[in-house]
Amino acid sequence: MAESIISEGKTTQEAIEKGLKILNCSRDKVEINVMESTEKRSFFSILTPRIVKVEMKIKENVLKEKKTENNFNNEIKNVEKIEERKDKIEKFLEEFISKISNDIKYKVDIKDNIIIVEIDGESIGYLIGYRGDTLNSLQVILTSIANKNYNTRAKVLLDIQGYREKRKNVLEELAIKISKTVLKTGKSITLEPMSAYERKIIHNKLQENDKITTHSIGEEPHRRVVISKIK
Repeated sequence: MAESIISEGKTTQEAIEKGLKILNCSRDKVEINVMESTEKRSFFSILTPRIVKVEMKIKENVLKEKKTENNFNNEIKNVEKIEERKDKIEKFLEEFISKISNDIKYKVDIKDNIIIVEIDGESIGYLIGYRGDTLNSLQVILTSIANKNYNTRAKVLLDIQGYREKRKNVLEELAIKISKTVLKTGKSITLEPMSAYERKIIHNKLQENDKITTHSIGEEPHRRVVISKIK
């Protein structure tokens, strides 16, 4: 993906739209500098076709996020001894769950070099915790088990009673609701602290809205999403 380009068009808007397609980015993710404006034309250049040039550069934070994502995806493709890691997680869960209840069931699968763990049973909301806090902590533990003494990093995704999908739906509805308020008032809104997984849901849901931009502020575990109107 190109980091910066110079795009041309008959109008500034046309040049920008062409550039966004080339960069494969939304407008809020690029810095735009108009190099030649249609307004500055002399009498002798009236017959010359109008050409507007704009310099477009992907924002530094977007590049860093893309680089991190690419590195992580490459790590996923090259996970070593994935079956061995799966066995370690199963062994841990067998011992862990046996101390809690005999009615809890679990399943561990591998999909696209990602270890998928699903836990189900009655009255196990305590394993999810407040807004998934306990679930996320347990996922961190499983990830540590899967990656201990290995050179490459394996990704572990844990879900309990289908909580992830339910939470995703709630967050997407929240994102739409908040974005409408932001467009109506013109004022930015900062959401409550969320995990990286939940922040990504908000970012992704509003990514295609060309009137809204999102970014994160703060330090973990108190990092928040800010939803703003593009000016």
